[in-house]
This record gives sequence, structure tokens and C-alpha cells, in this order.
Amino acid sequence: MQLARTEFLAGLRASLPLLLGVAPFGLVTGVAMSAGGIPPLAAMAMSLLVFAGASMLAMTQLFAEATPAAVIVVTALFINLRFMMYSASIRLHLAGLPLRWRALIAYLLADNPYAVCIARFSAHPDDSQARKLAYYLGVSVPIWFAWQAAVGTGVAAGAQLPAAWKLEFAAPLAFIAISVPLLRDRAMVAAAGCAGVAAVLAHALPLKLGLALAAAAGIAAGLLAEQLAARRPA
Repeated sequence: MQLARTEFLAGLRASLPLLLGVAPFGLVTGVAMSAGGIPPLAAMAMSLLVFAGASMLAMTQLFAEATPAAVIVVTALFINLRFMMYSASIRLHLAGLPLRWRALIAYLLADNPYAVCIARFSAHPDDSQARKLAYYLGVSVPIWFAWQAAVGTGVAAGAQLPAAWKLEFAAPLAFIAISVPLLRDRAMVAAAGCAGVAAVLAHALPLKLGLALAAAAGIAAGLLAEQLAARRPA
């Protein structure tokens, strides 16, 4: 019990710097959902059920443009495909836990907690699964609470702002802020460039299918760039 508490506190300390990025992102997401016409209760339900900022912003933008629900769902699935890779990776460390804990781990899985926890688990491969679980919860739970609080604040603030302010730009602006820092290698640049070009060329497609096509083009370009880089002689 003492070891689990120590690991939880270690995870909690590791999560604190991440909150500096989580809070403003959640705030902007909440404002964007409110500006996109999503009712406050529905916005908070989306935050609680989806718990994935990038897909929430995409869904908000599509909802504001009266896109069919099926297209919104497919787009969100495309954007969240990365969680399948996260799950496969973290399963190596936590697969032996009871189902109830694995379900909670899956629900709390997000970009920042995954990055911090997988680095910790890789550096301490001999730790027990109980200790790894305690560390994972120490990182993930504070981020979950901070995200929900930030989204709720953004939704409440956005509902009070005049419609004449035209805050619909918040969603694409947040996407730009998320994407630019990730452009650190050729694969990411290729993925972003191809996705951008595809989004422009496919803008006129019906049912807003251009966004899903752009996501697929970006993924394909990024994978191809990584394969080409791996084949180059050192």
C-alpha cells in the first residue's frame, strides 16, 4: 500500500507541468464548443464521454457546419486512431490487471499521460503492475480533472459572450496551435503538408468528406516518409 501511494504521488508530481498545457487547451475547446452552437450540457457530456481534445474540436467544427452525424463520427474515429497504437504499447505493461482497472486505464488514456507513463515504464521495466497502475493513475487523474474543469469554464465563458464576436475561429486556431509544435521531423511535415493540400483540394466534397480524406492523406504521407527515411543509409 505504501509503495502504491509513493508511486501515485510520483505520478502526481509528474503531471503538474502538463497541467500548464492542458488547462488552456481545455479552455479554448470549451469556448469553441459553445461558439459552435453546442448546448452546455451536451458539451460537457462530450467532454466526459470522448475525453479527446483534437477530435472534440473537429466534431465541433463539423457540427457548426451542419455536417451529418455519421461523417462527424467517422472523422472522430480517424483522428483517434492513434489511441489504438497507444493501447497496444501500454498493454505490454498493464495487461495483467483486472478488467475494471483496464477499462479505467483505457478511459483515461490521453496523449500527455501516455508519453509520461510509457517513458517511466520503459525506464523501470521490473516494477510490478500494481506500482505501474498507481503511477498511471497519479499522472492521469489530475489531468482528467484539470481538463474537465477547463472545458467547463470555457463552456460557461463562451455561453456568456455575444454571438456577434464570431468565436467560431477558436476551433481552427486551436488546431494550428496544437499542430505547429509537432512539426519536428520530415514525416510530420510531410503529413501536415499533404493533409493541408488534400483539405484544400477536397473542400468542395459533399458531407464535409474533405476532412476525413485529408486525415487519411496525412497518415499515408507520414508513413511513407518514415519508410523512406528508414531505407536511407546511415
